[in-house]
Amino acid sequence: MSKMRNAKFNIGQVVKHRLFSFRGVIFDIDPVFNNTEEWWESIPAEIRPSKDQPFYHLYAENDETEYVAYVSEQNLLPDNSGKPVRHPDIADVFDWDDDGGYIPRDSQLH
Repeated sequence: MSKMRNAKFNIGQVVKHRLFSFRGVIFDIDPVFNNTEEWWESIPAEIRPSKDQPFYHLYAENDETEYVAYVSEQNLLPDNSGKPVRHPDIADVFDWDDDGGYIPRDSQLH
């Protein structure tokens, strides 16, 4: 019997990757892995995460660019920098919160 886990992070929260140099804003959460097998197998086996955990959709940024990322919970940490994320789609979905996070503009994010 599979045990459902609660997500550790929330929509609108700013997080950073624990292995790679990028950060982002969570805009959706899958309770378990919900991407293609090809995508999952493209991750090197030694760092490939378990599928049985929450996965997060992020409006992400690194030093060079902005993009959408799909990241396992085990690979995320809170980003407490208090700095906004520069991804261009954020303004369509969120308002900046002075506490260093984002508030959804509409409860219907999909």
